[in-house]
Amino acid sequence: MSSTEPLLLSTRDARGVVTLTLNRPQAFNALSEDLLAALQAALTTLTGDEGVRAVVITAAGRAFCAGHDLKEMRAEPSAAYYQDLFARCSKVMLALQRLPVPVIARVHGIATAAGCQLVAMCDLAVAASDARFAVSGVNLGLFCATPSVALTRNLGRKAAFEMLATGDFISAEQALAKGLVNRVAAPEQLDAEVERLVASIVAKPRLALAMGKELFYKQLECGIEAAYQLAGQTMACNMMDDCALDGVQAFIDKRPASGGPKA
Repeated sequence: MSSTEPLLLSTRDARGVVTLTLNRPQAFNALSEDLLAALQAALTTLTGDEGVRAVVITAAGRAFCAGHDLKEMRAEPSAAYYQDLFARCSKVMLALQRLPVPVIARVHGIATAAGCQLVAMCDLAVAASDARFAVSGVNLGLFCATPSVALTRNLGRKAAFEMLATGDFISAEQALAKGLVNRVAAPEQLDAEVERLVASIVAKPRLALAMGKELFYKQLECGIEAAYQLAGQTMACNMMDDCALDGVQAFIDKRPASGGPKA
């Protein structure tokens, strides 16, 4: 890759589906400081763009993402530097969750350490059948603490801790069984499987998905009573949207909804 090529590529189709491509193939798309900054800038811009309907995160080359750039990390060994680096990475991960549209990871090759964290922080994930996943920092003496936050919110506790404590790779099928990914497809069918998921999403009202995504993550961090309170408030607000009112009336009248998906 030419040094003048951007570290993050962005394309957008007529439906408002944005594809962000990690573009450090020679480094297995490791999350360098500059790539993290590019991701943060892109996600900040997309958060305020009401024309966006979904975001797909993919990668160039043979791997999805090999985690942090270890050469950069080793070049400046100070606690202050590491705290700042991991804070910036966490900010990117939280931006994925706060984006008001579904984010889909399209995974091929390997997704390790912070790369596996990136998959876990996306709302949805589709993996090639030959993809592999690991939080392998422990093999180098570094427990993957920040990836553990995402893993424990996707996998069962024992499955997550086994990955964190052993650093062993799991297959795409194992990732599917453990809840790290939603779908697995043959490599040549990966794009088609992602498109099936995208098409289903963009056929739904944007507002309902935005309200639903925000509630989904908020209630996970609450006790059950507070979760139900938040959910009830969200449904009440959602129900007052014209698209929802028309959709419910159309169901009652046994007719197609008149407006279709709306922002």
